[in-house]
Amino acid sequence: MKTNRSSSALGEFIKSRREKLQPSEAGIQPLPGRRRTPGLRREEVSYLANMSVTYYTWLEQGKEVNPSLEVLLNISNALQLDEDEQKYLFDLANVDQANAGTMPISGGTDTELLKKIVNQLYYPSFITDESTNVIAWNRAVELIIADFGSFPESERYVLNIMFFKPDYRKRLVNWEVFIRYSAAILRASFDRYKDNQLYMERLERLRLESKDFANFWDLYEVKQKHVSTALFRLPDGQEMEFGIHSAAAIDNVPGLRWCFFAPVPGSGTEERLLRLLEQDSLLKQNN
Repeated sequence: MKTNRSSSALGEFIKSRREKLQPSEAGIQPLPGRRRTPGLRREEVSYLANMSVTYYTWLEQGKEVNPSLEVLLNISNALQLDEDEQKYLFDLANVDQANAGTMPISGGTDTELLKKIVNQLYYPSFITDESTNVIAWNRAVELIIADFGSFPESERYVLNIMFFKPDYRKRLVNWEVFIRYSAAILRASFDRYKDNQLYMERLERLRLESKDFANFWDLYEVKQKHVSTALFRLPDGQEMEFGIHSAAAIDNVPGLRWCFFAPVPGSGTEERLLRLLEQDSLLKQNN
């Protein structure tokens, strides 16, 4: 069972927000009697959050260390927490906000800006959303991994490319090892995405239409993300070996993941990559 190690901090935080919120702002009539503290009383928060006064008091006092997702959401709504405050509340409770059904990040994702940032790297790099859609990528990705721009948007997602695109399978020399590892990653994160209908539909398609994936999925292997290696063989025969790194929650959006391929030192990949990009640039200029 996951234990909240910041129960005192959580209690102090919700108490501070309770004391800042007035009954009129919360849309309720203040309870009668002398108010010894500013803001809402515990009884008023418990009423707004649909829980007992005793339970809410335990939370403030740090006696309850494992509040449920529903409890946290109810308290967040009762105290009118904004995005940053709500995320902080979930962090204090050790709850993954990506699964929490919490309020969306305001303003949405600036995809065009992400594309500009990715294009600053000459290492192959792309960004995916919570459904594994590839939303930004650079030229090195197109030359070495897959030409995402040539796919319809409905097919421009990582799981599709890995398991259903023959060219990718042909290029990735260690394809079988890599997809077995990928299936184990998907198995480990499966529960996290159960509420994402598109993700689940794509996973089900894999199970039904890819015998390779189904075999590895049924092994029930579990892996956490770490630096893995991919060896690509390009159409001209040259090989490039990369360590695959990733970063999550770009701009504090839990579903966004940045994947970049760093040349393995001593493999000659860095030099070959630079030559490939130079040749591609010259070819564009001549055309």
